Amino acid sequence: MKSNLPTLGPKADKDTVRRSNLSLVLRAVRDEGDREATRAGVAARVGLTRAAVSSLVEQLLESGFLTESGKTFSGQAGRPGTALKVARTGPAGLGVEVNIDYVSVCVVDLAGTGRVRLTEHLDNRGAPPAEVLARAAGIAARTLDSAAEQELFPVGVALALPGLVSGGAVRQAPNLGWNQVPAEELFAASLAALRPGRAQLPVSSENEANLAALAELWFGGLDEVRSFLYLTGEIGVGGALVINGELLRGAHGFAGEIGHVVVDPDGPECRCGSHGCLEQYAGQAALLRAAGIEETGRGIGVAELDRRTRAGDERAVAAVAEAGRMLGRVLSGAVNLLDPDAVVLGGIYRGLMPWLSVPADEELTDRVVSGLWSPGSGRLRASSVAGDAARGAAALVMQDVLADPVAYAPRAAG
Repeated sequence: MKSNLPTLGPKADKDTVRRSNLSLVLRAVRDEGDREATRAGVAARVGLTRAAVSSLVEQLLESGFLTESGKTFSGQAGRPGTALKVARTGPAGLGVEVNIDYVSVCVVDLAGTGRVRLTEHLDNRGAPPAEVLARAAGIAARTLDSAAEQELFPVGVALALPGLVSGGAVRQAPNLGWNQVPAEELFAASLAALRPGRAQLPVSSENEANLAALAELWFGGLDEVRSFLYLTGEIGVGGALVINGELLRGAHGFAGEIGHVVVDPDGPECRCGSHGCLEQYAGQAALLRAAGIEETGRGIGVAELDRRTRAGDERAVAAVAEAGRMLGRVLSGAVNLLDPDAVVLGGIYRGLMPWLSVPADEELTDRVVSGLWSPGSGRLRASSVAGDAARGAAALVMQDVLADPVAYAPRAAG
């Protein structure tokens, strides 16, 4: 009989155990954030002996992953310990978000701190994919130069891309007009051409909403919320689901395409080929059109929408409220199906929350059958400023470093 149980891996040897423990100690120090970590404190947290942790810490110090300074006093008997911190130099992650009207590049260090950021507003609609990715590579190359000035050396690149992303390619991105685009290959070739004679960085890719949701999980201050539905409002409407702290990608990596849930089958035609999709009512273009604002690109239309809603312009306020109602209707179905603790709205929705949240909350309250949702419950919330796809992409690269620091030790020490 066929079993669905996972295949058992090989028995762990001493080297494997030590590598795992190095990861455990590095993560424990990183998780302390601004608080002082000591060998004794780390040992208590990870369940290893003080001697074992001291040996692991010395290796991480020698490899350049940790630094130590001063003395810290616990108030208990015994000698004071030295304060441990993750290094602010050495290995880093590079995240590149390619969206319809901008490219944003971010470098994060081991602590997850954003250290370099470059964003350029570009109209990528209708442009050949190779040209768009070459532009992104150019911005990334300049970002790498800025990172090197801070002694940060990215060990990999993660691309945050709109649409269906799988196997290194964009299978479909309706708003960009991309189909079956080998994004990783094209970007890597462009970046290598701009940096002759230098080691090529490994390139990975993921849906931009997924990466924004991970940034929200890791840096957004969600407290005890570990299961949430994330929506990002841009030209399109992207979605991602985090369950118990893990991203739900679906069987083929395409979960979260909430922008293409049909609100009205007789509604306007969507770029995906269907009719009446949510983004035809709550996407950026739909919002600007309903508010009577010309979509000029470079974020100008969104800034004007924000200005008009704050000024109380009736048409702008009504457009945002209607988008909120449509969002609430679609979200109520997702909440009934998936039962998240919260719904987080990012992208352009963050700034529009004062006018968007009330009608959306009312729809959720009326339609969610659990009775757990009510206006002002706090379950519908705006994303933090930290929850963006470029930072999530860069931090995703660093997850590999944290998982196996030994594999990156030569680059850290260099």
